[in-house]
Amino acid sequence: MAVNVEQSTETTVGTKVRNLLIVLVAVALSIALFLGLRTDSSAVSLTTLAEKSTPLEVAMSNGKPTLIEFYANWCGSCQAMAPDIARLEKEYDKSVNFVMLNVDNTKWLPEILQYRVDGIPHFVFSGSNGKAIAQTVGKQPYDIMSSNLEALIANAPLPYAQSNKGEVSTFAAPVAPTSNSDDPRLHGSQVVN
Repeated sequence: MAVNVEQSTETTVGTKVRNLLIVLVAVALSIALFLGLRTDSSAVSLTTLAEKSTPLEVAMSNGKPTLIEFYANWCGSCQAMAPDIARLEKEYDKSVNFVMLNVDNTKWLPEILQYRVDGIPHFVFSGSNGKAIAQTVGKQPYDIMSSNLEALIANAPLPYAQSNKGEVSTFAAPVAPTSNSDDPRLHGSQVVN
């Protein structure tokens, strides 16, 4: 009988220790999750940058040089550059327009075609007259972007123009239908020319 009491006591102590460990791990994971979410929420989002950006029409006519970024929310390189773009915007917003154009929005198809956007992030540097001076494609280091903006403001040649060495997310612009057979108004009838 004494053996059963000892085993029962050991089992109870073992269960209590196991439960205590589970509680401690759960608390540690909860704290880590809370801190992780808190840190993540302070990160700069592409959506926030786009909401704060200068409208394209304003940027092309207000007499300031412009940086246009073609981006997408799913683009890892675009997301990785968002904190640097936010920092550049804070430093240069008085002298440079920052425009964000989402390639997933078909509204920007004419600009996507005009600037031959086939990878993102795609940056277009425009002078104060609204004309494109240079372009870079791919993830660019902060120092390169800052140097290009300094040159843009000074109306000098951009030191890092036409750089295609950064990480790029491929993008294919949507193609407009070329035949009338896709027209839903035809209701299956054929058009004979």
